[in-house]
Amino acid sequence: QVLLVESGGGSVQAGGSLRLSCSANGLINRYAMAWFRQAPGKEREFVAALNWNGENTYYADAVKGRFTISRVNAENTVYLQMNGLKPEDTAVYYCAGRYYYSQLVPSDGYQYWGQGTQVTVSS
Repeated sequence: QVLLVESGGGSVQAGGSLRLSCSANGLINRYAMAWFRQAPGKEREFVAALNWNGENTYYADAVKGRFTISRVNAENTVYLQMNGLKPEDTAVYYCAGRYYYSQLVPSDGYQYWGQGTQVTVSS
């Protein structure tokens, strides 16, 4: 069982940056990893994903060009660098893992989830 723990959330002003971290208690180098987010009153939505070695990435249109997902398998950690933050990026951000780098957008295909970290962007 892989446990994921997110950190790095906080409150920033629009245009600011944050870097989220997702640390695993075990090896994640076989898994595709992703970030999702859920705003109040909205469904959880896909943000970004990358394959086992980080060479392939995929982003939601809403964050493309502003967010960067990366991983360091030796540290069992996945990152989400968020630049140019907007108020609409306000949400709880979740880290997730799945066995295959396919069908990345639906959340129900992920086997492992963290507890989430809050990101609040003020205008």
